[in-house]
Amino acid sequence: LKVPVNVGVSVGKDVDPNLLRRGVEIMFEDRTGIPKFLGVDQTSTGFARNGYPIELGRERAYSGCHWCAIPGREYTVNDCVKINLAAVFSVALRDMASTPVPRPSIDQLWHLFEHHLHRSVEVVAEGLDFHIDHMWQVFPELHLDLLCDGPIERGRDASHGGVEFYNLCVDAAGLATVADSFAAVEQRICIEGRLTWDGLMKHLDANWQDSEGERVRQMMKSIPHYGSGGSRADEYAVRIAKAFTRFVKEKPTPHGFNMIPGLFSWAAHLLMGKDVGATPDGRRIGDPISHGPNPTPGFRRDGAPTALALAVAAVQPGYGNTAPMQMELDPGISKDEEDREKVVTLIKTHMDLGGTQIN
Repeated sequence: LKVPVNVGVSVGKDVDPNLLRRGVEIMFEDRTGIPKFLGVDQTSTGFARNGYPIELGRERAYSGCHWCAIPGREYTVNDCVKINLAAVFSVALRDMASTPVPRPSIDQLWHLFEHHLHRSVEVVAEGLDFHIDHMWQVFPELHLDLLCDGPIERGRDASHGGVEFYNLCVDAAGLATVADSFAAVEQRICIEGRLTWDGLMKHLDANWQDSEGERVRQMMKSIPHYGSGGSRADEYAVRIAKAFTRFVKEKPTPHGFNMIPGLFSWAAHLLMGKDVGATPDGRRIGDPISHGPNPTPGFRRDGAPTALALAVAAVQPGYGNTAPMQMELDPGISKDEEDREKVVTLIKTHMDLGGTQIN
């Protein structure tokens, strides 16, 4: 029918490679962005890190965006709960700017970022408990109740003890916006001294439209970005992803529900950007934040897909939920068998490096 539908093609060491090739062919033939490609080895072993047998990880099925669940047995809240890393960073930066002691520094900024990120995870955990407490009363999961094992037998909604497993996903979004911002202030303020912290805040408050604002904005934008390879921004992206993962996994929700970290924004990166002021990476007030775990568009002049694949593979949380690489392909390459084979190789390479999903 060539209509959008959530179909995922498994990519892994024990999967017939012809399935991947056929998936790429269909993707170019239909031009609907379907199928998605799933790194099933990483997601199954990652899911087992939550304390489950690996067999359960292999049973999880793809059902949309970056949503996976054990059919009939697991209640998840994937692709719904997002933590806006750019907003957390902005709060940390303004917190530091408003406190003269200790003096502003990149270390102090990181300390405050971790503090506010940790608190945001705690608040989300409380919100997830509230969801589980009341979902069955105000919006019962009628389809799941009919299609899952347990709700009818137990007389309980799927969201309220009707199924066996509860794993609640918490996603971070805007990774590149924050990684590039950390790298920019470190390079231009701390290392080179070409800008002061007070000067930066004045430019951000003015949305880069004050005197010298655009020149400084271009200076901040021109640092090596996350995804360029071997840059400080790449290091910050890994560091941020690890901190987020650590905070999500250090304990369950107050009511004892398991949380699983992911990196994904869906189209919400447009809306989330509207709530964030200008950021040190050169982004203006209200502009979109970066998409999920992807580098910022234009992160390299050559736009190398291999660099994109390496960057996203390096920031995977690793607990069974995905951090999808979002990839744009020119439909014009669809008739070239050699180019199609390059896409197949790129997908396989990303998964071999630790990737979990490609949209």
